[in-house]
Amino acid sequence: MNLPLVHRAYEHGPRTAIVTADGQFSYQDLLSLSSQVATRLLDGADDLREQRVASLVPAGFEYVATQWGIWRAGGIAVPLCVSHPRPELEYVITNSGASIVIAHPSFESLLRPIAEAHQLRFILTSESLPPDTAQLPEVEPTRRALILYTSGTTGKPKGVVTTHGNIQAQVTSLISAWEWTSGDRILHVLPLHHIHGIVNVLTCALWAGAECHMLSKFDAETVWEHICEGNFTLFMAVPTIYTKLIATWEKAAGDRQMDMSRGCAGMRLMVSGSAALPVQVLERWTHISGHFLLERYGMTEIGMALSNPLHGQRRAGYVGMALPQVDVRLVDESGVSVPAGTPGEIQVKGPGVFLEYWQKPEATAKAFQDGWFCTGDLAVVEQDCYRILGRISVDIIKTGGYKVSALEIEEVLRTHPDIQECAVVGVADPEWGERVCGALVLQSGCNLALEPFRSWAKERLAAYKVPTRILSVEELPRNAMGKVTKPAVAQLFRAQQIAESQPA
Repeated sequence: MNLPLVHRAYEHGPRTAIVTADGQFSYQDLLSLSSQVATRLLDGADDLREQRVASLVPAGFEYVATQWGIWRAGGIAVPLCVSHPRPELEYVITNSGASIVIAHPSFESLLRPIAEAHQLRFILTSESLPPDTAQLPEVEPTRRALILYTSGTTGKPKGVVTTHGNIQAQVTSLISAWEWTSGDRILHVLPLHHIHGIVNVLTCALWAGAECHMLSKFDAETVWEHICEGNFTLFMAVPTIYTKLIATWEKAAGDRQMDMSRGCAGMRLMVSGSAALPVQVLERWTHISGHFLLERYGMTEIGMALSNPLHGQRRAGYVGMALPQVDVRLVDESGVSVPAGTPGEIQVKGPGVFLEYWQKPEATAKAFQDGWFCTGDLAVVEQDCYRILGRISVDIIKTGGYKVSALEIEEVLRTHPDIQECAVVGVADPEWGERVCGALVLQSGCNLALEPFRSWAKERLAAYKVPTRILSVEELPRNAMGKVTKPAVAQLFRAQQIAESQPA
């Protein structure tokens, strides 16, 4: 039996599936090339039987055919990040126990030495493929399909294992909620080693029989050119991408701005996720595009869990309610459900929730409570909508007996005319437990002294929420998905403390 995703591709046959700078490729093209890739991977065997296959291929038709080929051969896909240095790539390859490495020629010099050092089979995407395809194995939905590595903000990245059934549940939930159809056309600008790019955009598009236009890398000018010319119906991105698109729009001439805005207005849906969307970015984008961005909430381990509505009111700073096929609850520190208006940890249950952390049974067991996945994120339900308060570990600061949300403070600080971006963290302090500290990216040419800043903040925040220390930085440390890495921000303040304590 073919996987449902593959079976649906046969139904879409001649329709355009993928569009890249190299041309247009139909669903039949994808089926043909992926079956050749699968045959090459099998190399005479009848089934890879969940061998891990690591791949480093730029966004494009070859990436998709490689991923599908791994799945159709019965393997587990381990997509690598195109921007990672050798140590991080080697960690993922060895931690996942990959037996095969597939690379685009541009990454051969980076990956071949790793494959040879660990005696792994190495395949270049430029190598000729078998003209005749083998009988491909039956792949059941319960089979492991994908290992994606978490961003590692709180330790070494863990491999998150999802089955074909998990992916199908994640996709069909979004297909239903966001009303995907075969008439949709989406511009893909997201990394393809992350669930946002793989599931929310690529796999949803291919499940629906839609067109997915893929850029090999993000460039704001190029994205705007495509938006102006592409007649797209959907666009999904992270807040940092929207910020860059806004900056490019603001530099453009008046008639060009009108073309850019017109390109956005023709779409039916624009989505933001993977990091908190600053209200000022939301408002500016609404002015530019006419779209009130749909915010949603998800994780590598669960797919998407919460979403603002496709139709109906969306609220700034909120991520809506549970998606189809997803159960969500908030619990206190004892695991007891909390009423609306009371903060609690988000826990999720449903067919889209991941199977396990790769070869980490203790971490897997610890991540669940009575069958519910414990996200480690704190939220509150207000007027039937979830508002994310932050990671329990890094975004909830315990200062002077109070628990405060770093994300709430950040939203207020971003309204300061001199502050372009910011990150608020708690830094250990003998008197307060944790001291509220703010790293600030200031507008060009601006300076901000602590006391005037604190006076301004006290008019908008409770005194215990006002940062007692600030640090001006050129940019905030971020991971590949644009999320600010809070431990790195806290380290900036610790380094400043050490420097200040040194004798002159």
